[in-house]
Amino acid sequence: MPHGDKPDSVRAALERLGISYPEKTGQAGSVGLMVTKTLVVVGDPQVTAPPGRARGAMLRAYDKQSGKEVGAVWIPAAQSGSPMTYMANGKQYIVVAVAAPGRPAELVALALP
Repeated sequence: MPHGDKPDSVRAALERLGISYPEKTGQAGSVGLMVTKTLVVVGDPQVTAPPGRARGAMLRAYDKQSGKEVGAVWIPAAQSGSPMTYMANGKQYIVVAVAAPGRPAELVALALP
């Protein structure tokens, strides 16, 4: 299963050559991940701007058995630290560190439904 959208440089090169290719080709880079009983949660190692979404990266959840992506949430920059989870007042959260050149590092906290 490729992890991540097609890098912008690859997308541009393929478009110049008139070559069509699936949007998800994966991305080079190594980031930390979080494993639960049923999921692997990992963010994109690169910032991209695919058609239909703002420039940024995605935090993705994959089913451990099938490898299928079961969810994805936009984050403002590439993942720069391993995701973690915690409970507060009966609600579960995922927190991930993100950073990019020219953008200060920050923690992004997401509440699970």
